[in-house]
Amino acid sequence: MAELINLNKARKARARAEDKSQASGNRVRFGLTKDQKAVAALEAARTQRDLDGKKRGD
Repeated sequence: MAELINLNKARKARARAEDKSQASGNRVRFGLTKDQKAVAALEAARTQRDLDGKKRGD
């Protein structure tokens, strides 16, 4: 005889699994700390300053 499945529990389990996979993707994408973001912003500003200083004034 076939095993009975509670469809409501199966649906919720599938939704939880999808949420977990989306959360792991978000952690990779947005997982920088405040300090890491500040360091990245400082590096970008320094790089921009360096490039602006090397531009030719024709």
